[in-house]
Amino acid sequence: MQSSTTPKLHLVFYGDDFTGSTDALEVLTAAGLKCALFLTPPSPQLLAEMGGFDAIGIAGDSRALSNAEMDDVLPDVFQAIKRLSPSLVHYKVCSTFDSAPNVGSIGHVIGLASRIFGVKGIPIIAGNPALGRYCVFGNLYALSKTDHAVHRIDRHPIMRAHPITPMQEADLSVHIGQQKKLSIAKIDICQLEETVDLTRLASEASARHDAVLFDGLTEAHMTTAGRVLTELSDSGAPVFIVGSSGVEYGLTQHWRSVDLIDACQSQVTPLQPTKQVLVISGSASPLSRVQIDTAISNGFVELAVDTAALIADSQRSETFHTVVTTAISHLKAGRSVLIHTAKGPEDPRIEQMIEAMTAKGLTRDEARIHGGKQLAIEVGHIVLDILKAYPLKRLVVSGGDTSSQITKILGPDALVIKSDISPGAPLCQMLSNKPYLAELEVALKGGQMGDKDYFVKALRGN
Repeated sequence: MQSSTTPKLHLVFYGDDFTGSTDALEVLTAAGLKCALFLTPPSPQLLAEMGGFDAIGIAGDSRALSNAEMDDVLPDVFQAIKRLSPSLVHYKVCSTFDSAPNVGSIGHVIGLASRIFGVKGIPIIAGNPALGRYCVFGNLYALSKTDHAVHRIDRHPIMRAHPITPMQEADLSVHIGQQKKLSIAKIDICQLEETVDLTRLASEASARHDAVLFDGLTEAHMTTAGRVLTELSDSGAPVFIVGSSGVEYGLTQHWRSVDLIDACQSQVTPLQPTKQVLVISGSASPLSRVQIDTAISNGFVELAVDTAALIADSQRSETFHTVVTTAISHLKAGRSVLIHTAKGPEDPRIEQMIEAMTAKGLTRDEARIHGGKQLAIEVGHIVLDILKAYPLKRLVVSGGDTSSQITKILGPDALVIKSDISPGAPLCQMLSNKPYLAELEVALKGGQMGDKDYFVKALRGN
């Protein structure tokens, strides 16, 4: 930031999964801000020792947490963020807003934040045209990379069939209102284009409602939203925002328009080829299936994990050892390796994993949630063992929950953006004193992100 009147730490975001966290970090870095992504909230002293930042992110996994689990985790995180005294606090959610009353509840977060930050009328920024996400009169639409068409979110071929949080309602005020009883006002595209004093309109709506949902169809709409958020933050009280990386796009576009930032300062470098990559795909989306097949046809070695065996007490150790030793053998031979737990939503391993968990007494919904988390943790330890035996230059992880668990298990000190691969799914550099992480680059992407050749591009560069 260039303005002496702007707080040094202007923005802190908390990402509800790790892929979304790197998405937001990418936007800030590309805009020329000095920023980093941490796994736990840093102290003011640590930030000062690291030379200071314009903005920071904290990567979390609340997208996969129940309300009770959120109550155990988020209050401490929010209190730590308050101690950093930023003007803007962003609870970063997936751009598709997939969530449910009992898993990753955005409504529950709004209730927590209202109490802890002492705020009312929390802005919800729903659009993100840069990623093909559009909010019109409160209804969310999203581009699908499977057919390159824009769908209403409850008819989206990937998000309507999400294995944990399928989207069944497009009106976000209704969707979030089903998670917690909230009064949600709307600022629609007509108001964004025609209202002279939007900040006053937003302030008045905030005084009467629990949240205010902003439409977003164009880049200009996002810049306008960024201006309103910035002006609201000038009041001195903290502004807590819920939304996708459209928040960062809107803010940085506004800041650039009023010369608060210089895009020439960006430290993002061109994507370079590398000798080999290890890809971990924990996503069951149709797009991930296409990306897996494309990588295999381009010479990647495929390792399909027996998911039911990996979470079974009697078979876990043998299955784990087989995957690790096989992957290391191929990597030492100079090959790129792709380990996956599903190829599309119809992969029989999904049902086999659910049956293995229901055999332990869980309901099907519980089996999906807890089985998926346990599977991601096991795969995370597989990656850790592989890296300790064969330090790699580049790792790619596909799937939001999988990315969160693997990164937590690896435990870097922080991540910074290095190169672009695809919008919303950049290549990061891990910062760590651990020898097997010190040189590691990692790309974390959601199952719906990237083109069909994403994994191949991560290997071969631009």
